Formats: sequence, structure tokens, C-alpha cells
Amino acid sequence: MTPICWNRYWHAIALLIVLGASPVWGHPNHDEPPRVYPSVEQFRPTPLPDRVVVSWSEDPATTFDVTYRTDPATTPTVCQWIAASEILGDHNKGDIPEAATLEGTSESFTSDLGEARVHTVKLRGLEPKTRYAYRVGDGANWSEWHHVTTASRVKAGDEVEPFEFLYFGDAQNAVRALWSRVRREAHAEAPRAAFALHAGDLINHHKSDANWGEWHGAAGWLNATVPTVAVPGNHEYHVRDLKPTVSDHWRPQFSFPTNGLKGLEETSYWFDYQGARFVALNSNERQEEQAEWLDRLLTDEPKTRWTVVTFHHPIFSAAKNRDNPTLRAMWKAVFDKHGVDLALTGHDHTYARSGLGGPTDDELVGTENVGEGLRGKVGKTVYVVSVSGPKMYPLGDAWEVSRNASGLQLYQVIGVDQDAIRYQAFSAAGDLYDAFTLHKNADGEVDLEEQTPPTPPIHK
Repeated sequence: MTPICWNRYWHAIALLIVLGASPVWGHPNHDEPPRVYPSVEQFRPTPLPDRVVVSWSEDPATTFDVTYRTDPATTPTVCQWIAASEILGDHNKGDIPEAATLEGTSESFTSDLGEARVHTVKLRGLEPKTRYAYRVGDGANWSEWHHVTTASRVKAGDEVEPFEFLYFGDAQNAVRALWSRVRREAHAEAPRAAFALHAGDLINHHKSDANWGEWHGAAGWLNATVPTVAVPGNHEYHVRDLKPTVSDHWRPQFSFPTNGLKGLEETSYWFDYQGARFVALNSNERQEEQAEWLDRLLTDEPKTRWTVVTFHHPIFSAAKNRDNPTLRAMWKAVFDKHGVDLALTGHDHTYARSGLGGPTDDELVGTENVGEGLRGKVGKTVYVVSVSGPKMYPLGDAWEVSRNASGLQLYQVIGVDQDAIRYQAFSAAGDLYDAFTLHKNADGEVDLEEQTPPTPPIHK
């Protein structure tokens, strides 16, 4: 062996001896088990924007809002935006000089993990049916450029412009570990979804910044490009001064419409999207007042081709030993009167989907507390209970269903056009589990076409 080879040989031996005598990186003593990375470190804010969420508080055709988080010292709130098709030429530094600049607002926020600053930017006067690129930051530290698309401008009563959206039941538990795959699979199935609708219990503990950090992290950049629509569940609620109160995290990190029942702004609200109406209800409090508000809304506003409502607690429960008769008595009659087409809910950690009109058992449906003028209306609403996270409950048998499941994480892709709503429920593995189409003719008469796959129901 030459001297050079001997030198290399002894250098290698010496390196192996040193490495063998050294502790494993990240562990002072490799006899000790790995430690859990502390939440305060995992979710510590920095000058770089994180938890970026796009949503609407006004018309989806001409506006969108962006919320995000930084460390408490980062006070400037800046958004740059431009029509995505106008980004042409050399931009190798990441800057786009042609982009417009808008300043937003910020406020300090204290969570159980410490101090942060939350920021809100509201973009207005945009062009309908246009894809925009935007980024947020303080002018020096920026997010990546995200794309978001405005809706087509369709007035109530005009023909529906086709679109599809995503619907998720409770995420709640093991959100980073196991809900993340559901959110990503849903995106793979419907990459151009207009928005993602969450029917409450996005997290488990209302005040846990780590829980919220997991939810934001599990969806990642999708929250920044697919608008979020959400209602609070019971896990986003707590009691303060003997009153039910939504999580302190809710309003800083989401920017929803304030057109709902006074005092429940951004937790009950409505918006029209390309000729269909969506109404978010807060089933945690003031349910009777919301029934009256919903009746007025659907009476006074110009009627749309389709009406979809979402709320957390189902009026027809799917889990064993669960029922919400008071909520059912107050809300179902309003749905029936105004021809609500879909009711999308969560809470029961199971899956169940009704046929047209839901259960018809008089004892189950009931008529107590039904407002004057609402009795005797026959509804055609399809009721859905779903779950997207891994926490599961056993099924109940309180009402006849067209399809149900237990022990199965799901997401739903729902397509809407002038003549039909096409509903598909997929497992976390991307397998079709349930499907139907609601057809509506020129006279507004509705028919349901069952398209459930022949696979047996899953009850785990």
C-alpha cells in the first residue's frame, strides 16, 4: 500500500473512533430516548409570515382577505398583489415591481404559548373570475407568492356558473399526524376547488396554540390559496363570565362576513358564490334567534338556485346515544319552508347521509317550537354528518340513512351547476364511498339520483 493510501486508511480509522466515542447528534447521551420537541419551540412565531389564510368577508367576485401571523415585534402589514397572468419576464430576485402594494392592520395576540402579532389585509375592487398572485410580509420578510382566484360575478337568480368545493367534518385530533393526509388527498381530487368548508371542531382545545398550529401546518400553503369557510364547533367554544364564547383564536386568524346575527359576527354569516347561497350557522348558542334570522334572510334576499347551510351539531344525529331535538325543532322547519338543498354538519365523528328530505318519522322530526307559518312545509333537504379526523364514535340507529360509516376518515367534493349538485364522499385513501346527484328542473322541483358505489358499508 502506498504512503498516500496508508494516510487515508489511518485517517478513516481515526474518524470512526472519534464518531464512535461521540454522542449521537441531538442527544447528549444516546442511551436516553429522544425527547418531544417542545410546543413553545415548534410553534414560535418569527418575522416571516406563517399561518396564512385566505377567506372572504365580502363579495367573493371582487374581494378576498388574508390573515397571517408573525412575531410580536413585526408590526408592518404589507401585501403585494398582481393578476397572475401579468407576471412575465425576468424576476429572478423574487420581487415583482409591477405589483400593487396595500397596507393592512395588525394587533398583538397572547396565547398559551406566548406573544405573537396577527395581521389582516383586505383586497377590494378586484376583477371577477381572475387569478391573482399575492404575498404578505413587512416589506423585507415575505411569504411566498400565492395564487387565489375570484369568483365569477353572478347575481342571485341568474344561471349558476359551475364550480366545486370541499367539505370537511371534524378534524379535531391528531391533526398533523392523520388529518393532514385527508386535506392533501382532497386537494389531489379537486385541485381547483373554489373553497374549503369546515363544519366545526377544527381543533380539540379552543385555547391551545399548538392545536391551532397543527391545523395550519397540516393544510400548509393550501390555506393561503384555497379560501376557507368555517363554522365553530363546541371545541372552538368555552364559557367566559357564564356565557358561551368563541375561541380567542377565531376572529384574529379568520376573516369572515359580519352580516349574520348581531353579536355572532364571523360565526354566523352568509355569502353567494356564482349563483348559489351558502349560510353558516353557529349551533353553539342563540339557536332560536338564528332560526328567526335565517327565515328573514331567505325571505328578504333574492332567491338563488341552490341553498346550502352548514353548522356543527347535526339536527339528525348519527352517533350512538346522541340527539339534538331542540335544534331540530327550531331549524328544520325553516329549512323546509325555504327549500334548503344541503345541510352539511359534523360533531358526531361518524358518517351518515339522508335521502331527499331527511327522516320523515313524526316523532323524530317533531313540531315543537315551530314558528308561525312554518308548519306543514315538506322539505327536500339532504342531511350529511361527516368526520375528517381520526377520532371515531360508534354509530347510532335513530334514523334511516342512505349511507353511513364508522371508523372512516372522509372528505367530500361537491360540484354545483345550474341543474345539479353532484356530491361525492371519499375515504382518506381516496376511494369513493358515497355519491348522489340532486337534480333541479326549471320549475325548481328536486329529485335525488343515488350513485352509492356497490362496496359494503364500513363499520369499524
